[in-house]
Amino acid sequence: MTRLSTLMLAAGVATMPVATMAQHTAPVAPQHQPPSPADLFGPLFVAVQTQKIFPDGKTFVDAVPKRDPAAIMADFDRARIGDLKAFVLANFTVPGVNDHEPKDLRAHVRSLWPMLVRQPVPPAPGSSALPLPEPYVVPGGRFREMYYWDSYFTMLGLAADGQQPLVESMLADFTATIERYGHIPNGMRSYYLSRSQPPFYALMLDLSKTIDPALAARRLAALRREHDYWMRGGRVVTMPDGSRLNRYWDDRDTPRDESYAEDVATAAEAARAGRDPATVRRDLRAAAESGWDFSSRWLADGRTLATIRTTQIVPVDLNSLMLAMEERIATRCHAAGDQACAAAFTGMATKRRAAIQRFLWTPREGRFADWDMATRRPTPAVTAAILYPLFVGAATPAQAKATAAVVRAQLLGEGGLRTTTRRTGQQWDEPNGWAPLQWIAIDGLARNGEEPLAKQIARRWMATVARTYAETGKMLEKYDVAERKSGGGGEYPTQDGFGWTNGVASAIDARWPGLLADLPSPSGEGQGMGDAG
Repeated sequence: MTRLSTLMLAAGVATMPVATMAQHTAPVAPQHQPPSPADLFGPLFVAVQTQKIFPDGKTFVDAVPKRDPAAIMADFDRARIGDLKAFVLANFTVPGVNDHEPKDLRAHVRSLWPMLVRQPVPPAPGSSALPLPEPYVVPGGRFREMYYWDSYFTMLGLAADGQQPLVESMLADFTATIERYGHIPNGMRSYYLSRSQPPFYALMLDLSKTIDPALAARRLAALRREHDYWMRGGRVVTMPDGSRLNRYWDDRDTPRDESYAEDVATAAEAARAGRDPATVRRDLRAAAESGWDFSSRWLADGRTLATIRTTQIVPVDLNSLMLAMEERIATRCHAAGDQACAAAFTGMATKRRAAIQRFLWTPREGRFADWDMATRRPTPAVTAAILYPLFVGAATPAQAKATAAVVRAQLLGEGGLRTTTRRTGQQWDEPNGWAPLQWIAIDGLARNGEEPLAKQIARRWMATVARTYAETGKMLEKYDVAERKSGGGGEYPTQDGFGWTNGVASAIDARWPGLLADLPSPSGEGQGMGDAG
């Protein structure tokens, strides 16, 4: 035996005759090598890579053609391709870009809920976090605490996705917060305590499945305390006929802690135009309370943030929610046997309903509107807030029909409901659309005999969300409903996560289960977008 054979045997390697080994290791005839993407797609490959359609050059070369490469190249003509990226997405499955199927969106949302749940942890000394007793869901991204009005739309999705225990635990958190502070702050941070947000607690209670009388009494007491908060101080406005409505406000007039530099700069710009900086800062804070931070809705010139005057506006959305609160307090007091309370809040609701009709409805234009305290007339702004009276049941059948006509003519975009009709660069303006406003419109219209339009908005919105999910694998805070892509504008980059988008997507899918299945594939530009309802 040779020394090599001996060593191989010692190593546990089987031996074979030298001649056999020589035959086994003889060079193999070269096989046909598949062409690289550069070989297959030539000018298309060069165009995609040199124009940096995708930031990472490896992205396109790992893409999978959706059809025969020769057929793709036969259709490729650089002179005729207006949108090269759209052409690529229509013909290739690109990893990390359009490799998510729209039909998987609901499953993706269900998988996100555990990632957005936070457990109660006592805040560390000096932390801005507010203590909460039960688990809760955060929006995602930079929003790492629970927020007020966001949570209603999140809870809609939790209820639809079988997460009722989280709905109840978040209600426990909000109830405890009212008991501790007298109201629900903008978000669960100390720097948010000087303001609230659109008051959805009464509507959140409608989502509860708990029938414990003691808990019902505790929640009613908290709801009445929240009403007291909104009905005192700067949040109350006396209208020309003596009736009382509400406005957004903030108990402070300093720069916001979370946007300090931005508020200092805006107030300084306004001061150069002769405005009182403290008033401007309060108006900025009040807009944050509205949730619409920021929007042409609050701007005197409709364009410039330094002209903000939120506290001069009596908002139709806020007063619709206050009506819903008063009606629910009356109902709950009646159920509890407190007839004096029931009568008192029924009277408040009746007066508010009449004031909404008198001051926040414009018969000549056939729409609801905000009220301008300076001009003593409705504002000219057409915004998605006009759907709130339909949502809470404050519109007559004729008003609902007229509102639907305004929506079709001015607010309906290719990808859902526009927030306003003005482009300012602010995030609560055209072309952005937001999940909560889609739901307010969809639910409000459907409740008022306008289901075809409601379903049309739902289909367009879900197509936008699904398309962006297919391209990014993410659920986003806001969307551009003109071009059906990620939204923009505002003080910070668009966030992903995202609580209220997840919630509304699940709520829509639960209402119309076939909607997601009917949506087009990422490459199906405009296909499957039937709006007949």
